[in-house]
Amino acid sequence: MKRTLLAGTGAVVVLLVGILLVQSAAASEGDELAVRKAVDEFYLALNAMFQGELEPMTEIWSHADDVTYMGPTGGLQVGWQDVSKDWAAQAALNLGGEVHPKDLHITVGRDLASVSNVEVGENTGPNGEVIRVEIRATSLFRKEAGSWKMIGHHTDLLPDLEK
Repeated sequence: MKRTLLAGTGAVVVLLVGILLVQSAAASEGDELAVRKAVDEFYLALNAMFQGELEPMTEIWSHADDVTYMGPTGGLQVGWQDVSKDWAAQAALNLGGEVHPKDLHITVGRDLASVSNVEVGENTGPNGEVIRVEIRATSLFRKEAGSWKMIGHHTDLLPDLEK
């Protein structure tokens, strides 16, 4: 009788662990989909910013003091106040064109996610010439109040845009 009871208890424990693992995997898949959506929203915001529209960029970013940005113009901005000023300056350039991600590699943790990819497309330079863009990029996202917000973006430099 004890063996049957222990075997039955063991089976219940294995079943509960299995259920928890499945739920954990499902949550992870949900987070990966949410991060992919945040990446898509960032590139929509980036392309809107190239047209001078800044609002979508302010929506995707965390407004915390620990966010960082190292973009194609150079420099390191730390904190939302400095990061947002840089995006506003870029929006004022009205570079036009579009940039899209390729070769996405996404790693998702419980509250943080990293995304490595190549940004490809075209912009218009300060002198009106078309600039072909193909630069490496790494983005960091943090889950804040249930939403994935960008907390870092780092790209290669573009010599035509360097400060």
